[in-house]
This record gives sequence, C-alpha cells and structure tokens, in this order.
Amino acid sequence: MPDGASQLTTPADFAFAGYLARLADSHLVLGHRLSEWCGHGPVLEEDLALTNLALDCLGHATVLLRLLGQADGTGRDEDQLAYFREAVEFRNVLLVEQPNGDFARTIARVFLFAAYALPLYEQLQRSTDAALAAAATKFHPELRYHLRHAARWMLILGDGTDESHRRLQEAIDAWWPYTGELFALWPDDPALIERGLIPHPDRVRAAWEATITEVLGQARLARPVAGMHMLLGGPIGRHTETLGYLLAEMQIVARSFPGASW
Repeated sequence: MPDGASQLTTPADFAFAGYLARLADSHLVLGHRLSEWCGHGPVLEEDLALTNLALDCLGHATVLLRLLGQADGTGRDEDQLAYFREAVEFRNVLLVEQPNGDFARTIARVFLFAAYALPLYEQLQRSTDAALAAAATKFHPELRYHLRHAARWMLILGDGTDESHRRLQEAIDAWWPYTGELFALWPDDPALIERGLIPHPDRVRAAWEATITEVLGQARLARPVAGMHMLLGGPIGRHTETLGYLLAEMQIVARSFPGASW
C-alpha cells in the first residue's frame, strides 16, 4: 500500500469521505481566512505567526483532501478538490468561513477552533483508518501550538485594556452560536463511530469545555449563556454567502488557467 493511502477506499466509502470533507474543508477555509492577515498583522511578529498558522492549516487540508479523493472513489487530487468544487459541495463548519473582523475576532476564532481540533486529532490518532491516524499524529503538535498561541493572546487581550477586553468579549459572543456545529452528530456519524473511524463528539466536547472554561476565566471573560441558539448547516452544504466570495477569490487563478503549472 502506498504511503498515506487509506485502507478504506476500495470500494468508495462515502460516509467516511463525507467526514474527511468536513475536516479538510474546515482547515482549508480557515487557512485562507488566516492568510488574509498576511501583511496586515498588528506587529511584525504576529503577522508572521498568523501566516504560519495559515500554512499549517493549508498543509492539513492538503493531506486530508488527498485522503478524501481516495475515499470517495474519484481519485481527484487536492488541487481539483480545493479549486473546482462549488460552495454547496464544501463541508466546512460555518465558524471558519465568516469574515475575519478585527484582530480580537480572529484570535477568538483560532482559539475556539484550536481548542476543538486539538482533542479531536488526539482521538483520531486511534482511528482504525491507518492513514487518518497517521495524519492526526502529524497534525497534533502543530495544533498544540495553535492553541497555545491563541490562548496567550486571549489572556493578553482579555486582561489588557478596557478596549481590548471589550472587543474580545464581543468576539466570543459573536462566535459562540457557531460552536455547537463543532460537536453535532450527523446521520452517518454513528456508523463511523462504531467502526472505530472517528470519536464520539461528546468525548471531544469534554476537553473543549475544560479548555474554554479555564482560559475564559483567566482572561476575565464571561461565557455566553447556556441554551443559546446554535447555527448549523456547513457540513451538509448549507453555507452563508460569505463562502461564495471567499471561494471566488481562492479559486480564480486555477479556474482562469485550468491545467496550468508553474
């Protein structure tokens, strides 16, 4: 078996492919959003840090899109999957496609996503799919850095000036309705869980909750009230209009010069 080849790709495993698409597209779209900060960071060091986070996300997406092309039986490569699908075919969570907003909003989003992704990929290291488990092992230390970096800024901004505290609290409040989707159980998930391919989202949520509670408390930030309505739809192709604009920018070169290489 070639390195990185999934053991579950013949015949096509569409349920597993759908899950891989959720992972890959979320990293791809978040990576693009973070790349928009290149040249616009508040200080040079942070400009470089956000660019490195973006590159990590794009690297994760590349690996996962390759696995997706194997699992869905199409054999499409990562470029075909990234640049030649329409918005309704993307399966990323809604959180990552929203516009960046100010620096506080970007940091809050990285924090909320990384606090979810780190325990998720820790669990996925035990996936019964060898290729996904290997990818998760590779991603895990990079995601640990993402969480550490974002948590540090959460403390700096939350326990900083009145202005930075206010902006960060507004950011947490704005992003919170998107966090429920991270732990939603979709129709194909129970079978994948039973096969040992993916963890139950409740196991990931417990670690996420612990991290969120600790960091928000240290940053003197209020946790949004329980029972808030959560926004769902990204993993089944129901996106906000912002994804279409993002993809138009991300895909324009590949679509203008299909088959080109340089």
